[in-house]
Amino acid sequence: MWEPYKKGYKAWLMLEKSLSDHSVEAYMHDVRLLIDYLEDTQQAVAPDGVRLPLLQSFIQCIARLGLSVATQARIISGLRSFFTYCVVEQICNQNPCELLESPKTQRKLPEILAFEEIEAMINAIDHSTAEGTRNRAILETMYSCGLRVSEIVNLRISGFYPEIGFVRVVGKGDKERLVPIGKEGIDFIQVYRSTIRLHIDIKKGEEDIVFLNRNGKRLSRVMIFYIIKALAQKAGIRKKISPHTFRHSFATHLVEGGADLRAVQEMLGHESITTTEIYTHIDREYLRETLERFHPAFRI
Repeated sequence: MWEPYKKGYKAWLMLEKSLSDHSVEAYMHDVRLLIDYLEDTQQAVAPDGVRLPLLQSFIQCIARLGLSVATQARIISGLRSFFTYCVVEQICNQNPCELLESPKTQRKLPEILAFEEIEAMINAIDHSTAEGTRNRAILETMYSCGLRVSEIVNLRISGFYPEIGFVRVVGKGDKERLVPIGKEGIDFIQVYRSTIRLHIDIKKGEEDIVFLNRNGKRLSRVMIFYIIKALAQKAGIRKKISPHTFRHSFATHLVEGGADLRAVQEMLGHESITTTEIYTHIDREYLRETLERFHPAFRI
């Protein structure tokens, strides 16, 4: 009964929303969960017959299975998307998810690095090696631009514009954006290209990729993770960090410095500003910690 709607929805996600294969699969998974629930409870209902009480029963069922609050919220978000498609395609008259409440999630603030900690990691790099020269360029670019790890490993020479101080990156959903890059990032990419990359035997298909391993292939996401972890350890940093920590630090330092939230949203490539707003919470935590450390009235 639901097969034509699933096919239509998948095509809508791919063509209208331009989502990646991974994102499409995640949304389709949420719809399949609802279909499985309908089959298990023997409710022969098409999309236009789904009502709020049925969805509430479904959410109660997945909650009893022990799924986390965050997972429940994501499934609800996926169903909202599916029924939005149904309304757009006139399969349903209204979205039954409109009044469906998501469970309250406690938003965990991401770990961030102070500027001095980032400097300590950079100073821990062995610049006498080829990998060290490359790694310096990677760290400078990550912190300068706030890129996702997937964006740094897929950064292209054709998207590097040193003369105007921008890089073009492909983010989630294959959406392109231009991001400013600082002078340090530009300088170290050019040093890496002219002294190290120039002498690598580059594999076919990787000619346009900026950062390569010694075998001439683009770096893996895992390799970036290992580079970051090793440098943090050398710098004596005990925080639990990952490549994404540089992205969080980039955004937090901008907000702390008074940057406009819309500008930060644009640079990070967030579709919704509500995602970017988490950094205002971090900023408030930073302000409180500063007061507690330095203001006499807070020294109890």
